[in-house]
Amino acid sequence: MPKLIVISDPFPRTLDLIFTKKKLRELKTKYKVLTVPKNNSHKFYEKNIHNATFIMGQPNLDKKLLLKAKKLKAIINVESNFMDNIDYDYCFKKRIHVIATSPVFSKPVAEIALGMTLSLLRNIHNAHLDFVKGREKYGLESNLKASLLSEKKIGLLGFGDLARSLYPLLLPFTKDINVYDPWISKKKIKQFGFNSMSLNQMFKKCEIIYVLAAVTTKNKNLIDKKLLNKMKPNSLFVLMSRAAVVNFKDLIKRVKKGDLLFATDVFPKEPVTKNDPIRKVKNVLFSAHRAGALESAFFNMGNIVLKDMNLISRNLQPKFCKIAQPKTVNLLASKPVAIN
Repeated sequence: MPKLIVISDPFPRTLDLIFTKKKLRELKTKYKVLTVPKNNSHKFYEKNIHNATFIMGQPNLDKKLLLKAKKLKAIINVESNFMDNIDYDYCFKKRIHVIATSPVFSKPVAEIALGMTLSLLRNIHNAHLDFVKGREKYGLESNLKASLLSEKKIGLLGFGDLARSLYPLLLPFTKDINVYDPWISKKKIKQFGFNSMSLNQMFKKCEIIYVLAAVTTKNKNLIDKKLLNKMKPNSLFVLMSRAAVVNFKDLIKRVKKGDLLFATDVFPKEPVTKNDPIRKVKNVLFSAHRAGALESAFFNMGNIVLKDMNLISRNLQPKFCKIAQPKTVNLLASKPVAIN
């Protein structure tokens, strides 16, 4: 029996980045892998897509191209978000699975979100720099603006994979966790033991707000100066999903007032230029879009991709990757990753 054909598009991630040597051998033993060249990729798809069972990557796949893909069973986006570069309606109609590897990133990102929170609340990063430079302060003098995470009122903006990996890490510190997610019912949120909040309530009442929502056509620049100015003095704002959810100029203006702590792993344009004025803003803890980029996470990506490919090959439903949903996917507005 001939092997099923997999088209591997090396953008944004090559196979050797997401598969261990052992798993890559397994992939190539079970499937015939065709790699898209850097040049003339469209010509390659025109020539080969009619035989492909799987496409792995982030290629642009319009209806005209998909009409030729008579054997296609799944499009596998080896990233954290679905993008608007595929004719999803056609895929749903033809029962072509569109899946993404976002579950592998949720735990790494959640852990660094907690770490950044603790570092900002207790000023760990600055205390370290002060010690290295010989200007450290001891005891209470070094903690005049510090506070505990314990018993803080938390706001989770978005309640997807990332939020569901973060909240168990927060529960030992506080049970006062509140959620804003227009795609999830209040009843469902209550089943988790949390309170559903409006955006206005969250920004007025919560002392720490985590932005964990994927960017959509509905929430671009959702968080603006009107909301940010509602935040209590000495609150903490943690941005871990996508920068486009926030009006970044409004956010930086708010932070510059000096009474809001801010941690971020994402930026409007990446990589950030060397002379970007954001580098000089105080009360900020920066991470260069590295929260999820662990080797273990990338290799786990390959593991779940292979598991779901094996299921789909047997006409079973994928169980390990995230599945695109008709209700929400056409609203998504993520851009391709620029860096790994």
